[in-house]
Amino acid sequence: MGGKNSKPDASKVIDGKAIAAAIRGEIRDEVADLKAKYGKVPGLAVVIVGSRPDSATYVRMKRKACDEAGIVSFHKEMPDTSTEEEVLKVVADFNADPECHGILVQLPLPKHMNEEKVLAAISLEKDVDGFHPLNIGKLSMKGHEPLFMPCTPKGCIVLLERSGVELKGKNAVVVGRSNIVGMPAALMLMKKDCTVTVVHSRTKNPERICREADIIVAAAGSAHMVKKNWIKKGAAIIDVGTNSVPDASKKAGYRLTGDVDYDEAIKVASKITPVPGGVGPMTIAMLMSNTLDSGKRAIAK
Repeated sequence: MGGKNSKPDASKVIDGKAIAAAIRGEIRDEVADLKAKYGKVPGLAVVIVGSRPDSATYVRMKRKACDEAGIVSFHKEMPDTSTEEEVLKVVADFNADPECHGILVQLPLPKHMNEEKVLAAISLEKDVDGFHPLNIGKLSMKGHEPLFMPCTPKGCIVLLERSGVELKGKNAVVVGRSNIVGMPAALMLMKKDCTVTVVHSRTKNPERICREADIIVAAAGSAHMVKKNWIKKGAAIIDVGTNSVPDASKKAGYRLTGDVDYDEAIKVASKITPVPGGVGPMTIAMLMSNTLDSGKRAIAK
């Protein structure tokens, strides 16, 4: 086995940037077809309350992705002094707007607001983030399909499928049980006929469980938690973690790293996503995909 940049290792890398770019190109073509056929395009509304720099960055990236795809972008920026009722009114207005097919409320909301109440106010048909209780409920039920699936875990599944990883009948371990990634990722893998185990902070011997896995989705938010000796030879690994670790050689004084010890894991894995450049680009691509699906349902009625 060669070094990190040698060909045997490079062939194992799941290039999330390239796969996301291909998907966004496919979406752009479908949006153009909708426009040619019906004279309408999908619309995505983003509601941001307050002025967190990280939230502003995500919103800017989403608007750029909309522009590239030909999706109309609606944007409502509100001060963090806004009341919950004012935010609910904005959501209600977008629910009623036929030009808007997807609504995304950027989290976290200010502490004086009930996030669950605000998210539940989004119309089920416009819940492109996939977190409406009815969408999550349908995701968990055999024989039912949600209108939308949460973007990050959906991106994990698409990365595996587009990289030629067989899912049916495989042992999959999800490390982490968050509502945003771990729990929906486990449900999606089950829908793909995987045998799924969820490892979490109370799990005994997580390394033993991970060593049984054909597929590992690491989403615990703990840098380099998954070591080489946790990984069965030939396993496929999706690393959702984005952790800042000190690095004096970087201008910012830190670098981003995943939940998996990448340099060691790549020696035994058959496929692995890097951090950054793996799951991250897929999240916004899946948001565009969900918005397109919603637009198609409404426009082609």
